[in-house]
Amino acid sequence: MQALMQDGAAAASFAPYPSLDELRATAARLQGRVLRTPVWRWQTGVVAERLSPATEVWLKLELFQRGGSFKLRGALNNVAVLDDAARTRGIVAASAGNHAMAVALAAQAAGTTAKVAMPRHASPARMAACRAAGAEVLLYDTIRDAFDAARALVDSEGRTMVHPFDGPLTAAGTGTIGLELLEQVPQLDAVVVPIGGGGLAGGIAAAVKQLNPACKVYGVEPVGADAMARSFEAGAPATLEKVDTIADSLGAPYAMDYSFGVCRRFVDEVVRLSDDALCQALHWLFRDMKLAVEPAGAAATAALLGPLRERLDGRKVALIVCGANLDAQTYAALLARGAALG
Repeated sequence: MQALMQDGAAAASFAPYPSLDELRATAARLQGRVLRTPVWRWQTGVVAERLSPATEVWLKLELFQRGGSFKLRGALNNVAVLDDAARTRGIVAASAGNHAMAVALAAQAAGTTAKVAMPRHASPARMAACRAAGAEVLLYDTIRDAFDAARALVDSEGRTMVHPFDGPLTAAGTGTIGLELLEQVPQLDAVVVPIGGGGLAGGIAAAVKQLNPACKVYGVEPVGADAMARSFEAGAPATLEKVDTIADSLGAPYAMDYSFGVCRRFVDEVVRLSDDALCQALHWLFRDMKLAVEPAGAAATAALLGPLRERLDGRKVALIVCGANLDAQTYAALLARGAALG
């Protein structure tokens, strides 16, 4: 597990980011359409055993959002700005599942149509949820193929691409989580956020750093899907030759200019985690907090109790629990794997 610090010189040049005024306007636009998800302090089990008593660990429970993940915020914000002609043509997305589900729900709410391109290995439960919301599900061999197919539908059918992690509207949507969090738990020392493509981390970090510059923001990636970590190393968006992780909702095959720019501006550090560490944290969340999360939802916990432990011990820390969409069979297998690791 390797930590990557920002290069000060490289960080001097960055893409535009959501201002506090834009984030607050987005929160007002989404009010009543998304849930203000709760926070809960973790005080038992592994946290009590492995961290000093002075440590405060707060969970931002975005898994309780409509659709089971944070993704609805960005999807609704993208759809909200479409004109009548664009709504008539419909929208399209590529995703391993959570974003696809959010886009299906956003299209249903807006009275438009959605096509979602998904890899064949995606969770059957997520596919079923997309279809239940009225979306057409298109299956491809890899997530890269799914992205290519979604872009082709933009050209052939005039659909609007609702990107899973890139762009100002997506970042402003996810940034509302940061606004909520700092109202719910003020004076945080650190926030730990999973990274897929960087839309969640960038949006939350933009809100947190503009409200409390002293608060550290750490991003977390699986070692088999570490496009943002590699981008920090290279100083430019990186592309992966392959994605190999159980955390399919963190499996973005590349970083993109906007989300990379926002993350480079506001995220202090990116750490990598093994799939075993994700399973172990998934087990701890179930055992101690009775939360059934997907691997991505356990990433911040794994980072706190792994590569960030020494730095965050004794601090007031928030962990973003970003989603919980798994079928029962897959969840049971991952839970057993984590339990076996202790």
